[in-house]
Parts: sequence; structure tokens; C-alpha cells
Amino acid sequence: MPNTKSAIRRVKRVKKQTSVNRIRKSKYRSAIKEMEELLKSSDKSKAKKFFSKFQSVLMQVAKTGTIDKRTAARKISKISKKLSK
Repeated sequence: MPNTKSAIRRVKRVKKQTSVNRIRKSKYRSAIKEMEELLKSSDKSKAKKFFSKFQSVLMQVAKTGTIDKRTAARKISKISKKLSK
């Protein structure tokens, strides 16, 4: 249990930030799942249309520090290679 005023504020802030990060991670995971589903289906044109949105979501999440920028870049690169095949 926090005793000082600043520690109490910090607990509130951490709780709020945790929920925000959870939302961002969920958005990140769902974008990856959606892209994987599009790649598994034979329709690559839909996957190519979704790629820019996918890239945007990953970089937004990486920009805030929820995931590492290199992780996002690696995921984007991997998907890009699959799309070009």
C-alpha cells in the first residue's frame, strides 16, 4: 500500500497506463492475426490492401513503446517478404 502522495498518484497512473498498453497490444495482435488470415487465404490482393493499415498499426504501437520498434520492423519485413512471393 503506497504511503506518500506521490506514490498514490503513481499507482493511479500505472493502472491507467497498463490498461492503455493492454488496448494497444490487443490492436497489435489482432492486426497480425488478420494479416496471417489474409495470407493463408488465396486472395493476396486483400492482403496487399490491408498491408498499409497493418504497417501503420504496428508502427503506432511501437512509437509509444508498447512493443519495441525493431520487433515491429521485423514483423513488417517478414509479412512484406510473404506478400512479394
